[in-house]
Amino acid sequence: MLETLYHRPCTVARHRRAPMLEEREEYLSHLAAEGGRRRPMMIAASSVLVMSHLVSQMPDGPISVQAIEEFAARWVRRKPWESSAIARLVFYATHWLRFLGRLEEPPPTTVPFADLLADFAEALRLRELAPATIAGYRYAASYFLTWFSHKDLPFASVSLEDVDAYRAEKSSTSWNRRSTFTSAKCLIALFRHAGERGWCNPAIAEGIETPCLYTHEGLPIGPSWEQVQVLIESANTASPVDIRDRAMLLLLAVYGLRSGEVRALRLDDIDWENELISVRRPKVRRSQQYPLTRPVGDAILRYVRDVRPRSRYREVFLTLIAPIRPISAAPLYYAVRRHLDKLGIELPRRGPHCLRHACATRLLGEGLSIEEIGGHLGHRSVDATQIYAKVDLAGLREVARFDLGGLL
Repeated sequence: MLETLYHRPCTVARHRRAPMLEEREEYLSHLAAEGGRRRPMMIAASSVLVMSHLVSQMPDGPISVQAIEEFAARWVRRKPWESSAIARLVFYATHWLRFLGRLEEPPPTTVPFADLLADFAEALRLRELAPATIAGYRYAASYFLTWFSHKDLPFASVSLEDVDAYRAEKSSTSWNRRSTFTSAKCLIALFRHAGERGWCNPAIAEGIETPCLYTHEGLPIGPSWEQVQVLIESANTASPVDIRDRAMLLLLAVYGLRSGEVRALRLDDIDWENELISVRRPKVRRSQQYPLTRPVGDAILRYVRDVRPRSRYREVFLTLIAPIRPISAAPLYYAVRRHLDKLGIELPRRGPHCLRHACATRLLGEGLSIEEIGGHLGHRSVDATQIYAKVDLAGLREVARFDLGGLL
């Protein structure tokens, strides 16, 4: 394996002289089988080479992440020019030791009232809610359950006063009116479910008050279309990361896709012959077809042909560093944010959803109706699209030109 990574005999010899050669080569073969590319695998090989000196001196048994971090810090102090390597060393050493079965895994976090939370999530799933919605409800419920667990009381003793105290504490520190409203919806669902199960007083759900939210209270926040074009062009480089990012940015901006819809896109969803792309819409539980535009098709094709690692996964967008797997929400979020930061574009919200807002605003400016925009975005109802009417500045200016006669 080392001979396939390095061409210089002296480099291969240096790796062969280091401790734990068999374990390191077994790990590199595993990365290659997972679709690892040469350059990232060379970084992995160098990292585990360094860490092999620590592991070979440790007694048999698990090694903690703290020990790995301390060794990496000592190594970098001897080589200050490698100061940026600590995170890389810790990442690959942790992954290597986990592969060898020698990583001391931290104890699993105990989730308070885990059985209740799991039953609540299963009830939401049976209602066929979108996975992201279920995750949001579960997240909000777990926060309250963690807060209540500090009282060391059984869940059956929970009261409406406890819910009010929790909400008052959060509202005074970090919540705004919308987050208070969202949390109230989740807690109502939780206590309604728990009341039906007989686990608490069923009247609690009916007593939770929700703040007043005004229809279309906020404005959709996104970059202008001119900024979007500059953003996409900023990723038009030969860098593998930029090639992948550009394909994802185009999908977000041209079709207004949600983050999860981009991440769920599969190779089978692209019909190259008929120039169509199918998108799974989890909120409406159906697929939606779009014409595959030339810029989007070219960007995806370049990524698949030149950058995408070989893998058993059918998802289009994968990590570029072994172990290869479908990308999660965080890399997509930071792909958007990184390019916004590079261009100095300041926005209150800097994730993938801002490009969805930019797409809708552009379609409105081109004269499409609210119904047409809602269909393009995959909204379940026109109500979800009405907010974009407030950014139709051209239409509002036309209204301002109306002759009101003697009314003024």
